[in-house]
Amino acid sequence: MEPGARQSGGSLRVNLDLWRKPGALSTPGRHADHFKRLPTGPAALAGVVQGMLMHEHISTTYGVALDGAQHAQAHVRSVEDMLDGIVRRDPRPLTAARAPGERQVGVCRHFTLMHVAMLRAEGVPARARCGFAAYFVKDKFLDHWVTEYWSDDQKRWLLVDAQLDAHQCSLFKVDFDPIDVPRDKFLIAGDAWVLCQRGQADPQAFGILDMFGLWFVASNVIRDAAALNNREMLPWDVWGGMSQTDAGIDVAFIDRVAALTQEPDAHHDDLRLLYSDPRVRVPDTVFNAVLGRPEAVAPLSPLADSL
Repeated sequence: MEPGARQSGGSLRVNLDLWRKPGALSTPGRHADHFKRLPTGPAALAGVVQGMLMHEHISTTYGVALDGAQHAQAHVRSVEDMLDGIVRRDPRPLTAARAPGERQVGVCRHFTLMHVAMLRAEGVPARARCGFAAYFVKDKFLDHWVTEYWSDDQKRWLLVDAQLDAHQCSLFKVDFDPIDVPRDKFLIAGDAWVLCQRGQADPQAFGILDMFGLWFVASNVIRDAAALNNREMLPWDVWGGMSQTDAGIDVAFIDRVAALTQEPDAHHDDLRLLYSDPRVRVPDTVFNAVLGRPEAVAPLSPLADSL
């Protein structure tokens, strides 16, 4: 399968129900009633998400200077916990856009997971994908997360960048519809890995801040595999088979994981089995690389409960 290519049609239908169910991190939990008063469709829901969340690293472009407590919100992992903060500060319906300085702080992964949770709540098959975006910095593929949802009209999976509001589209000169992100503008981690391995992309173009290289791509392949098992961790959570050097990569293993994540519907059972491997499975404690410390993660229900 070529990077970016995706199967479509009846062969996928057998698996669609799997992506309508909330996972341990994407369930609204005690805030489920708030999801009953939302608009429908990926575009409208992305707009709601944008009125609830503020990207930690773009806040100044909205005229917002974050304090320490707000920066700490970016380390919240579950949708339920995000909603705790949102409704505690403002009990109005989620459709009421919060002022920029009053929004819950997160990063791309938080926008994506909230969007996925809302889509699933209305019965739309959706999942979070970890990979790299080509539309933030010229000639770079930056660490990023987007929504992948099934379009009944088009009979295919589409990518949505729920983070990109009108302000960011202008800021980053986005020249496509964020509700249908082209596959060459966002590469799932498995596609990025294959391109790098074939010599069709420079591994040093993939990463974030001052961290670039094949090791970063390999780590995101593992993060994407975990996300396809409803374990959508923080972009800086480190565990299992992740390495901080190219020399530490188990190339054959990442080759295999990447291939499975490129076609998750065709390899559903293999992805479930893969998750039993400690190199992929999220343990009870992960290393938060931003805070520089181990962190216990909330107990996650058995995989069979959600997928």
